[in-house]
Amino acid sequence: MKKEQDLENCKKKYNTAELMIKCLENEGVEYMFGIPGEENLTFMNALKDSPINFITTRHEQGAAFMADVYGRLTGRPGVCLSTLGPGATNLMTGVADANLDGAPLVAITGQAGTDRMHVESHQYLDLVSMFAPVTKWNRQVVRPDTAPEIIRKAFKMASCEKPGAVHIDLPQNIAAMPAEGRPLKHGTMETSFAAYNSIEKAAIAISRAKNPVILAGNGAIRANASAALLDMVNRLNIPIANTFMGKGIIPYNHPLSLWSIGLAQRDFVNRIFEKVDLVVAVGYDIIEYAPKKWNPNGDIEIIHIGAGKAEINKCYIPKVEVVGDISDSIYEITRRSSRHETIPKHVLDIKAKLAADYESYADDTSFPMKPQKMLYDLRQVMGEDDIVISDVGAHKMWIARHYHCLKPNTCIISNGFASMGIAIPGAVAAKLVNPDKKVVAVTGDGGFMMNSQELETALRIGTPFVTLIFNDSNYGLIKWKQEEQFGEPVYVDFTNPDFVKYAEAMGLKGYRVTKAEDLAPILKEALAQNVPAIIDCSVDYNENLKLTNQLKEKELK
Repeated sequence: MKKEQDLENCKKKYNTAELMIKCLENEGVEYMFGIPGEENLTFMNALKDSPINFITTRHEQGAAFMADVYGRLTGRPGVCLSTLGPGATNLMTGVADANLDGAPLVAITGQAGTDRMHVESHQYLDLVSMFAPVTKWNRQVVRPDTAPEIIRKAFKMASCEKPGAVHIDLPQNIAAMPAEGRPLKHGTMETSFAAYNSIEKAAIAISRAKNPVILAGNGAIRANASAALLDMVNRLNIPIANTFMGKGIIPYNHPLSLWSIGLAQRDFVNRIFEKVDLVVAVGYDIIEYAPKKWNPNGDIEIIHIGAGKAEINKCYIPKVEVVGDISDSIYEITRRSSRHETIPKHVLDIKAKLAADYESYADDTSFPMKPQKMLYDLRQVMGEDDIVISDVGAHKMWIARHYHCLKPNTCIISNGFASMGIAIPGAVAAKLVNPDKKVVAVTGDGGFMMNSQELETALRIGTPFVTLIFNDSNYGLIKWKQEEQFGEPVYVDFTNPDFVKYAEAMGLKGYRVTKAEDLAPILKEALAQNVPAIIDCSVDYNENLKLTNQLKEKELK
């Protein structure tokens, strides 16, 4: 029956755009995010009868960020669409973010017809050249019959390790041309396993180490290696720290979890790396947190466990590279390792300091609210499966340090490209993927105003989530850096609209926190709404420099 259907499909007369839609359906695409334009009219017309749900966004950047977070949460490429010229340039930031963050994404752009590319032409840019630096692979469709191969390759390239963004450029006249062909079958990719000699070498190094630590990155999350890592930590008694993008790899309340590493300052967990004799880097990507920050002299022994080979870096030269299925590698190394050492006292001391610092804000009632307290209350309200999407700014640093996770993919932080404006579009995608989970976008007032228009998209498509604004009327992270480096801030201040009225004007729910005791109850009420909600909360970013000074002054006894 399926063969007959395939033959029937092959006999049907399609134009290129229609054939591409059939190929996208064959790839299992659920959603496409974007904005229609003149040069993609044929594509949009072909899409109208497809089961693919097209989400019309208010800005192409928002569309790309939605596809970015969709890919990161599902492991399947998110798809975004724009027209040519300004639509494509708007799309680029989100495409670049997905590429550096290792999120699978397929971007499709409309383009001027091939009949006018040879001369200066309205809105025409060479998009293939433009997207080349921010994608793994990109192509223009120049022959209708190549569309199935281009779509299949795009999805394969976007998904294979390390995942990232790809781009397909569809000229207007090619889209309307008759096309022969059909979607291609998916080949089977066998799992690759690490060589036994590398596993043996890794096991010997771990068994001999006196002060090892595990550094888990986003690659371990992508590989679903949480269970294997937890088994290694428990059996071998090795403490573990995670990068910002590795949050939740093991539960934060595990006694050997050292939480996140990644602040520019010399935080408590950084001091552990000053005493280690071996770092077991699992799914670690140097783009997340430069090895120079934790191995400045390049003298710490490193075991690299990943799906791909280690990147070349003078501060990241592994003694052993264990390349293959990450979970299998971890289980095999654990089985061959023998460790009887107790946890070093300095590790226990630092974990105690981390926990005490975190709990010290539980009853803080100062207002404007300290970022630590805001995140403490958010953690109490959110369930272990609920999702926080962090924007980029000073609050991101505090989320990395103070919002702790029990499970992977419950706190999404962009720390490869780290673009402001990702939180609200990302929350739209998170709610589409996880309609039964609570979703909170945490953003500064600067990041909020970059893509707040996508709250209308959220309202229209029925994806209620809460946006918690850390309001300080300036670009807080840049101010923090300026104060550290030059002693005073410049050109970072601005004014804001009334965010409650802003919410109400869009048909959303708006809340303003006026005292610290009200944040948790407001969060609970906002999360119970059936429309998106905005919470405006003044934040005390005097805590930024206080943290810097505190970490400079405190030394281990």
